[in-house]
Amino acid sequence: NSSSASVTVFVSPQPVEATDDAFWDQFWADTATSVQDVFALVPAAEIRAVREESPSNLATLCYKAVEKLVQGAESGCHTEKERQIVLNCCRLLTRILPYIFEDPDWRGFFWSTVPGAGRGGGEEDDENARPLAESLLLAVADLLFCPDFTVQSHRRSTVETAEDIHSIDSCEYIWEAGVGFAHSPQPNYIHDLNRTELLKLLLTCFSEAMYLPPSSDSSNTNPWVQFFCSTENRHALPLFTSLLNIVCAYDPVGYGIPYNHLLFSDYREPLVEEAAQVLIVTLDYDSSTSSSPTVDGTTTGTAMDDVDPPGPDNLFVNYLSRIHREEDFQFILKGVARLLSNPLVQTYLPNSAKKIQFHQELLVLFWKLCDFNKKFLFFVLKSSDVLDILVPILYFLNDARADQSRVGLMHIGVFILLLLSGERNFGVRLNKPYSVRVPMDIPVFTGTHADLLIIVFHKIITSGHQRLQPLFDCLLTIIVNVSPYLKSLSMVAANKLLHLLEAFSTTWFLFSAVQNHHLVFFLLEVFNNIIQYQFDGNSNLVYAVIRKRNVFHQLANLPTDSQSIQKGLQRKKKTPEPISRTNSQDGVSMEGSRPAAPAEPGTLKTSLVATPGIDKLTEKSQVSEDGTMRSLEPESSQPPPEGNPPPALSDGEPWSGEASQPRRDRRRLSSASSSGQWTPTPDWVMSWKSKLPLQTIMRLLQVLVPQVEKICIDKGLTDESEILKFLQHGTLVGLLPVPHPILIRKYQANSGTAMWFRTYMWGVIYLRNVDPPIWYDTDVKLFEIQRV
Repeated sequence: NSSSASVTVFVSPQPVEATDDAFWDQFWADTATSVQDVFALVPAAEIRAVREESPSNLATLCYKAVEKLVQGAESGCHTEKERQIVLNCCRLLTRILPYIFEDPDWRGFFWSTVPGAGRGGGEEDDENARPLAESLLLAVADLLFCPDFTVQSHRRSTVETAEDIHSIDSCEYIWEAGVGFAHSPQPNYIHDLNRTELLKLLLTCFSEAMYLPPSSDSSNTNPWVQFFCSTENRHALPLFTSLLNIVCAYDPVGYGIPYNHLLFSDYREPLVEEAAQVLIVTLDYDSSTSSSPTVDGTTTGTAMDDVDPPGPDNLFVNYLSRIHREEDFQFILKGVARLLSNPLVQTYLPNSAKKIQFHQELLVLFWKLCDFNKKFLFFVLKSSDVLDILVPILYFLNDARADQSRVGLMHIGVFILLLLSGERNFGVRLNKPYSVRVPMDIPVFTGTHADLLIIVFHKIITSGHQRLQPLFDCLLTIIVNVSPYLKSLSMVAANKLLHLLEAFSTTWFLFSAVQNHHLVFFLLEVFNNIIQYQFDGNSNLVYAVIRKRNVFHQLANLPTDSQSIQKGLQRKKKTPEPISRTNSQDGVSMEGSRPAAPAEPGTLKTSLVATPGIDKLTEKSQVSEDGTMRSLEPESSQPPPEGNPPPALSDGEPWSGEASQPRRDRRRLSSASSSGQWTPTPDWVMSWKSKLPLQTIMRLLQVLVPQVEKICIDKGLTDESEILKFLQHGTLVGLLPVPHPILIRKYQANSGTAMWFRTYMWGVIYLRNVDPPIWYDTDVKLFEIQRV
């Protein structure tokens, strides 16, 4: 094969003249190659050798390959030979770019200008010559709308009347119907394959981000993405629309016929995956650093006027934030929900549908949609369609809870639910009965979507792996946020909540880490919200509270002397398990479900940066009588010294103790040993024990326990249904303390999560691109690759 021969010549330190076309052409002249062939023919060691030994040859090769792409874009690729050359250059650049990025000395190479490649083409244009990167990106954009190569030609064209690629209005060539485009072109698998190869190259260009270490300054933009998504790219709008529509219109079921995917090879799926990955990378934008009205959705009507500050320079983010038609929202939501539910559909008719693998990319995309387009977020919550997103997320969370390699998936699922839980409508929607029986490894129950959420969260906390402990705050915050709206919890869910309180209020757990008591505060807040605002329908929860009343009495009488503290910590040594699974009657799991499995040993995973604590992740809002929310500004940004929490608050305002702990302690939810020097003191225990919001529950117990005991004695009852009937008709009107204002902790954009999303997203893309393994064995810096 000629390519392998030329590689060896190429490595020789002898520079080859750029004008030696015969030499360079052998790199792309081959007809029968695939991207896999190119990866096999051009081994990593050879590329590195050229980079070190004959840098000028590597530079010339890159320059010539880009030149061929530019020529192909100019000419419109009318012949089979030209298309072949374009594809081979594409594959070669996809192979080489990661080795350019891994070497800091080479990283700027594509951003330098090449003599004679002026924007006007003449020698005298050198001063406004385009950097190689820009020429490459513009050529790829043109080629993605090239008639008869990547899009259907609109004419019965012969070569003579071929469409001039520069006169094309690419908006007429959008790849799929959907947002802003009504016409669905005839599927053409050759076009799909060609688009996929070009998008693979584009993704590789954008992957320079993988070779820079994570920085706290998430605003440092990726120059490749920045240029590609700027007004310099005349195809930005049709390409954004094509990518979004291709993803959201995809139906992996095989056009509605079960098992159809077994009959024909699906060329669309690789394109959809590639499109989803390119889309989320172009949307990598830190919204917390921008005050643009179009992104945060707070200005009305005028968002498109000139007087407003312009939207983000990144046109993809800009377009995404400006989608507003109901039918567009419906199309996007239906598409994302259909794809997220795909792994769940699998279980009814085994293998009847193609199982997609890109649910993590879809979750990132859904996150971006909600984060950048508030109108979309409100649309999602306006109907019970949000439950079509919720159920798959709960399925993934439950399924991945024991798998160390899927910690990132757990985080993004929880982040999305945290974002949704900040809106009242989400809590209201959860009251819809849950009837879809997706086989999940959880106890069988009859109830609502709220019950499903609580049961899955309980399962994650009690039987997930250790690395999930930092998520406990988030999981409980979500339950607190929805609790004022939950009309009637099932007995199973009510027992799960009390089991969590029992586990979190053991003395060893409370005394073993500086912030463990926050979890008890969150749970008490849940009980208070339900008792104060939804007492009538919640006899199951009230009954469970009465049955477990000793837990509340123990909390109220928590010992604070040194000796008891030491004794509590001693007990911990005997029970190393973070949360006991005893006294949680799990009963039978759902039929057809498999237990959540740990990762196979040796599974690759990528490291993630730490996520901000719940206090950085959220801001408190108070819900007024009329249902509107107002943000509660933190009283002072000065953290009080260790062990001196803010002044006492009433029952209604549980103190979450944000500011009083140094960062290092707050991050760890596990044990005293990990926080090293910290030890619990009587003063410290007193400081938060005095703020436990127990008044409402104590009053409830004081009123109801004697009445329930009397019924049991009078009627000789051992049957709980009678007691439940009594509780259903009971009332506490006028007997409870004045209801506290509802506090919601809303997600707020911050650079910490922006950086987390960047490392997570690129980690997913790195691991999912194995054929060909584009980045494998190169020196990436954004994350570490680890084996489980």
